[in-house]
Amino acid sequence: MASPLPTTPSFRLDGKAALVAGATSGIGLGGAVALAEAGASVTLAARSADKLEALAQTFHDQGLAAQTLALDVADVEATAAAVASRGPFDILLNSAGTARHNFALDTTPETFDAVANVNLRGAYFLTQAVAKGLVAAGKPGSLINISSQMGHVGGPERSLYCATKFAVEGFTKAMAIDLGPHGIRVNTICPTFVPTPLNAAVFQDPDKTRWILDKIKLGRVGKVEDIMGAILYLACDASALVTGTGLLVDGGWTAE
Repeated sequence: MASPLPTTPSFRLDGKAALVAGATSGIGLGGAVALAEAGASVTLAARSADKLEALAQTFHDQGLAAQTLALDVADVEATAAAVASRGPFDILLNSAGTARHNFALDTTPETFDAVANVNLRGAYFLTQAVAKGLVAAGKPGSLINISSQMGHVGGPERSLYCATKFAVEGFTKAMAIDLGPHGIRVNTICPTFVPTPLNAAVFQDPDKTRWILDKIKLGRVGKVEDIMGAILYLACDASALVTGTGLLVDGGWTAE
């Protein structure tokens, strides 16, 4: 008798609680939809309570489970308290981020702090807060930060942004080592340029748009939908042995 065939791990997330920071637009919104469609109960988090309530209603209208949590990840104390009171969360998707691009010699300490407080400090302590809840509950989990291809390469006028994203890649690897014994996985997703409100100005500059398209081997910029499958993969059991890594969704930008 032939041996049984292997079984594909489930991509379903039924019974899982997911926290999505930066959920009201762009990749965060796409990720929230992907997780909810796979069966997760999603907590939508962002700074604007009004936008969150409107978005949650849209989710409910489409039969998707969603709650809201007004949250500014730069306020690490308030974030930790909110996560502790609403968790534990089986899944974290952190898409909260900011960027201020300029020539390296023009970066000020104030600009550095404004970007680093969200992209690095906020990401670090949000990840820590969700991990603490899982460890206390004795549960495994999947923690995902939206990083960037710019966490692997440099770019013009991006020294500050690259600094924060390279740092996210670093703490992801180290946290994965610390949290592995608890069954908690920590990964990043590193997209190429995806038009969102955060980078709209870039695509208004023909020279910058040309530079982007020249770098992307597949010849087009990304779409939010290009990232949704990667988010679902890292959140579910199909990626059960994946931790401490950055999943590049960059159209081949970093291939050279």
